[in-house]
Amino acid sequence: MPVKKKRNPLDTFTQNTTEIILESISDGVFTVDHEWKIMSFNRAAEKITGISRKDAIGRHCWNVFRSNMCQDECALKKTMQEGKSFFSSFTYIINSSKKRIPTTVFTSLLKDKNGNIIGGVETFRDHSLVEELRKKLYDSFQMGDMISRSQVMRNIFKILPKVSQSDSTVLIRGETGTGKELIARAIHDLSPRKDSPFVAINCGALPDTLLESELFGYKAGAFTHAIKNKPGLFATANKGTILLDEIGDTSPSFQVKLLRVLEEKAFLPLGALKKEKSDIRVIAATNKNLSKMVDADTFRQDLFYRINVVQLKLPSLRQKMEDIPLLVDHFIASLNKIRGKSVSGIDKTALGILMAHDYPGNIRELENIIEHAFVLCSKGDITKEHLPFTLTRQSMIEIEDNASQFPLKAAEIKVIKAFLKKNNYDRKATAKDLGIDKSTLFRKINKLGIKLPKIDGRFKR
Repeated sequence: MPVKKKRNPLDTFTQNTTEIILESISDGVFTVDHEWKIMSFNRAAEKITGISRKDAIGRHCWNVFRSNMCQDECALKKTMQEGKSFFSSFTYIINSSKKRIPTTVFTSLLKDKNGNIIGGVETFRDHSLVEELRKKLYDSFQMGDMISRSQVMRNIFKILPKVSQSDSTVLIRGETGTGKELIARAIHDLSPRKDSPFVAINCGALPDTLLESELFGYKAGAFTHAIKNKPGLFATANKGTILLDEIGDTSPSFQVKLLRVLEEKAFLPLGALKKEKSDIRVIAATNKNLSKMVDADTFRQDLFYRINVVQLKLPSLRQKMEDIPLLVDHFIASLNKIRGKSVSGIDKTALGILMAHDYPGNIRELENIIEHAFVLCSKGDITKEHLPFTLTRQSMIEIEDNASQFPLKAAEIKVIKAFLKKNNYDRKATAKDLGIDKSTLFRKINKLGIKLPKIDGRFKR
């Protein structure tokens, strides 16, 4: 009887090497034919999408993945058209639970053993864990819709929950574009009034008569064209919060009326004979120094004391330059979701230009700059070519004036000089504001060639 030859396990492995590898890797892999119908779908693809192989095979790929790339910038489509591989640094797909999954994608042609193109293959990697860790990092610097690394803002974040639980009037000071309304909204959202309305009005944008009618409302017949009663913001925001923005621009006569409302917790609609009770928390905001206005008799002292129970002063963006990279990432992530784009970040040269700018318009200006970049950039990194021309021209002139060919170096010099000046050249205080050790600051000053004046902020002059 002939001896039966044992089968070599390697023969089976060799025959199924591709299938075994594809089923073992953590990256999702699928293939399509020339009609964009899925021909194969590995185990990782099932896990990432939540769609079984049985349900995926035979369907058009865009019906399975519903990616933001499927509309105009499909990497697989480019591969099939141009005959070369493509890599997309960032995109997202929608899984079976309608959840957005951040991914990176690599595409290439699918060929048979004779070299004939029979379709395309796409490999995609799930970056949900990376995004989750990134979000946790942001959350440690975040309060509501505000995000900051600066110690000044972190101190405000720390006391905000306590301020919110109180019903006291709050005065928020800060330059235009520093986020005064965001702070006011955060106070409201953290307060017991969060389920009631939050309304905001720019007091400086309206003349007295219109401002009063907007805030207090009016009765039918109060003036020409007043054919029916109209409730004001004090009535519609009852039990909620009202933000009186740019209160420093109001007239003395209006300040008198507002003071009476705050003291009596009641208001008189235009044309009415009887006052209406008001259960509302008032938050005031201004870009002016009301204390100096009181001294100059341009703002009522009694109203100032009434609204200045708790004062929060927001720093300008140039006073917290360390926030720029964090804010840029935040705006990019937000605009990617809104616009359905795949912008992955910003390159070093472009970030250097942003770090070298003074931002007279503060955070709002930075947001507008990134929005401008999104008009010109659909995927990959934002570069200096995507930034406004006036910004790049100004920054390049400054960099050339500093005899530097490196934008990040020039930006670092500018930030350190700004913080030194802010702290009256006290090195210890400057290092604390920058979030670095004093010895690290000394090394940077020497390395960057920063010249210091012959003064020291630790001593009185």
